[in-house]
Amino acid sequence: MQASEDNRSVISNAFYSQSLVEIDEFCNPQFQFLDKFHYGTKSEPYCTLESSSANGSCTTMYYSPSTLSSSQQECLSNSPDDSDFWNKLRQLETVMLGDNSDFDESGVIELPDIEFWQEMVSGYPKRDLKQVLIGCAKAVSNNDSLNARLLISELRQMVSVAGEPVQRLGAYLLEGLVARLSASGSTIYKSEYSLNTNTHLLYEICPYFKFGYMSANGAIAEAMKCEKRVHIVDFRIGHGSQWVPLIQAFAKRPGGPPQIRITGLHDSPNGLSKEGKRLCKVAKTYNVPFEFHTEVGLESVRARAGESLAVNFAFVLHRMPDESVSTRNHRDRVLRLVKSMRPKIVTLVEQESNTNTAPFYPRFLEALDYYNAMFESIDITLPRDHKERINVEQHCLAREVVNIIACEGNERVERHELLGKWKLRFSMAGFSPCAMSPLVNGTIKRLLKNYSERYRLEERDGALYLGWMNRDLVASCAWK
Repeated sequence: MQASEDNRSVISNAFYSQSLVEIDEFCNPQFQFLDKFHYGTKSEPYCTLESSSANGSCTTMYYSPSTLSSSQQECLSNSPDDSDFWNKLRQLETVMLGDNSDFDESGVIELPDIEFWQEMVSGYPKRDLKQVLIGCAKAVSNNDSLNARLLISELRQMVSVAGEPVQRLGAYLLEGLVARLSASGSTIYKSEYSLNTNTHLLYEICPYFKFGYMSANGAIAEAMKCEKRVHIVDFRIGHGSQWVPLIQAFAKRPGGPPQIRITGLHDSPNGLSKEGKRLCKVAKTYNVPFEFHTEVGLESVRARAGESLAVNFAFVLHRMPDESVSTRNHRDRVLRLVKSMRPKIVTLVEQESNTNTAPFYPRFLEALDYYNAMFESIDITLPRDHKERINVEQHCLAREVVNIIACEGNERVERHELLGKWKLRFSMAGFSPCAMSPLVNGTIKRLLKNYSERYRLEERDGALYLGWMNRDLVASCAWK
């Protein structure tokens, strides 16, 4: 409409003396009601919505509530909220027509229910960020590129990497949506990335990794309490932080510690030399017989006579493609291969989320709900403008979010499953569930007290769940 395209704000001088006034920019979303007032008159012909659609012009009419009869007001009222609208309009008119007592010392007028009037003048109410994100994902899912791009433009004004949890998550979800439309998700996400200070900081500020490592270590320690030689195969050793407490615990075992050998799997034979040296130093400090090796694949791992084997899957199996990606089904193949090695204990720690085979739109909703809880939990540990927090979210969590949203097929690496699905896979591979150590619960509960009372720990069906408020985030269980 011609009148709504002019980027200026007009309140007619006739507002003070007439009951019928034209407000030029009442419908303009760019109208800045609080910034300044421009006074003047304008003579444009009155038009109905029907005529405006034909000639491209529109004039919005304002009727003073004090000069209208009750029947006239009733004729203009078409919704249940109109009575509230007229009451607020009377308040505004009272302020505008009143004496100077309504101005403060700086000459600024105090308007009643200012948020209400900002929404009225802007042309639409404030939108909920989650709903706009969901609407945009729905448009992308329906291949409605025009609506998707309009909503993307709106979202750019709503998200912030230094804002509230949903704003921060929204920034990365938006990045994923944009990458999906441009088919650039695979260039943003790299399945193998170097571990750095950001991942270690995430380990410190959130209890998720510590929960997983503690619960797995407890199961291994319980299974190996009488063994003299222990071999641990770790599919994702990271910084090796998981094994330091276990070495310390074995050092205190009655009768002396066992001989421990840890094998870390990596793409390069020398890829874990730093982690191996660190663990060897810790073991030497506590007088624990220790060896560390690196192998490029599980097929290269060799058993030794007299050793009891433990296999650790901590936050790693969800990155292995299953039958929905490849007929080779690496996810189930690895489980069958591990079973053939006759381990005494196998530990599984995974994010409790369903993003593997779900279609794009429900997968987006799941990611929104899951990661929103995670971002909320981070919010209580580090300030929103904390540089380290921003780095952690950008380099550790955003890459997961973008991959889940933007990628499909082989390019989508982050494929989480709920524990019920993992239990089915382990059972089909020939494993039996193993009870978690009862001593672990108390240790983890003491750990969570150092973070927030909003974290909760639950034991269900032989597994441990760590959640944030009402949302399960990480699950841990053991098999034999």
